Amino acid sequence: MLVHGTRTSSAIWQPQLDALTAAGHPAVAVDLPGHGARLAERFTLDGALATIDSAVRACSEPPLLVGLSLGGYASLAYAGRHGDAVAGVMLAGCSTEIKGKPLWMYRRAADAVARTLHPGGTWRVVTDTLRELDGYSPLADLRRLRVPVWLVNGQRDPLRFDEWRYVRARRNIGLLVVPGAGHDVNSHAPAAFNRALLDALAVLRLRPAAALV
Repeated sequence: MLVHGTRTSSAIWQPQLDALTAAGHPAVAVDLPGHGARLAERFTLDGALATIDSAVRACSEPPLLVGLSLGGYASLAYAGRHGDAVAGVMLAGCSTEIKGKPLWMYRRAADAVARTLHPGGTWRVVTDTLRELDGYSPLADLRRLRVPVWLVNGQRDPLRFDEWRYVRARRNIGLLVVPGAGHDVNSHAPAAFNRALLDALAVLRLRPAAALV
């Protein structure tokens, strides 16, 4: 199951959907509130978790949950609450705690852009996202998980700031840093990301008939 980042949609996962389908793994990508087919909605973390939960429950068995950026934080928050519902978690572009002065400054900048340059545009979802995630501790949820976890980050991704804190938060966490790739690692290096997905599925020994959300 694939969950996208801010100001994008499920469409970003097409290279992964193609690769997984070709390998015999049915796959699905969802649109979070405020994105893609749901652009008219306002983003809330509760709405994101409900979206993921609905897709997970539609799977024939616990899926590998894959999230990029906002989708990574939402996937981790979901797994922290429903760890027995997923077989594993792959997180990309979300290895940073969301707190402190940088968050506050980004929120102010995003508010200004949404208000003055793009009123009613997609920047609104950025301000909604930052408000909803303010105070969320991904490390706390990471420590709760009892399923396999992989981190896949682009080498040039600024959201790798707390990467090693994530690695130290639990035993046997997988870490792949893709050389030359930026924040959108699945788009910048699709072949490497696809291989990471297939390797994770091999570790989990998911049958081809299992759903990947």
